[in-house]
Amino acid sequence: MDTTTTTTPANFTVTLPRRVERLVQGQATSDGAGVKLVRVLTQDLQRRLDPFLMLDNFGTENPGDYIGGFPDHPHRGFETVTYMLQGRMRHRDSVGNVGLLVPGSVQWMTAGRGVIHSEMPEQQEGAMEGFQLWLNLPSHSKMREPWYRDIASEEVPEWQGDGAQVRIIAGSSHGVTGAMQREVTEPLYLDVRLQAGASFHQPLADDLNAFLYVYRGELTVADTVVRRHRLAILANTPGSHGTVLTAGPEGAQAILVAGKPLKEPIAQYGPFVMNTQQEIVQAVQDFQAGRLA
Repeated sequence: MDTTTTTTPANFTVTLPRRVERLVQGQATSDGAGVKLVRVLTQDLQRRLDPFLMLDNFGTENPGDYIGGFPDHPHRGFETVTYMLQGRMRHRDSVGNVGLLVPGSVQWMTAGRGVIHSEMPEQQEGAMEGFQLWLNLPSHSKMREPWYRDIASEEVPEWQGDGAQVRIIAGSSHGVTGAMQREVTEPLYLDVRLQAGASFHQPLADDLNAFLYVYRGELTVADTVVRRHRLAILANTPGSHGTVLTAGPEGAQAILVAGKPLKEPIAQYGPFVMNTQQEIVQAVQDFQAGRLA
């Protein structure tokens, strides 16, 4: 594990933190071949949380809730970021990529002009838990060649402070560069784990859209308590330059996500996300004709 331990420098102390604009409770649903999950970032929040399109949280100890997995299905026009907390899931796609998600690992897939892939459990019992985040592509990149990267758990850099352990999947935190960087959308993706009462300061430019999702314990953000399985949209207050997360009495674990909005039209039909309805029609026709990668 790439771990950097340091004391938070003074210039990383957030003195004008963002407040919580809104708390969102996810919607229980199923996807794939009946996999039960909670859709946390839904389609009605896409404009507000641009460039992020969707966030799913899957987590269960019941094999019947996940054993069907996600058989072959297409994507076009965006990126998927899958982060595993517990369990094992196999990825295969039409470009020839094969990978195995295990606890702590990440898969970053750029669908681009089109890819067909599957994500299937490689376990018959035990817990399976993690997240899938959809990150939009700018219009000039939507038809780029597909791309894929497996990121092993030990390849995810960490920063450690007083009572804080932060895994940096994308972007950077406290001088530590994350596993992935992306131009244009400039995503930040942190897994923040805090001991009871500990605080974590993260700088955020005020033009970035940002949210956090608590998956263990509870956090206080400014004057708002964010309980487990709640998404908190952080306000884009001019002049605010970051966020401060403080864990409750049992500690807390949360993902913190931010990115630069594209401010482009969003047209979505299921697994296709483009800029116009005409492009959506073309995506469906290409899929039906076998022209996706």
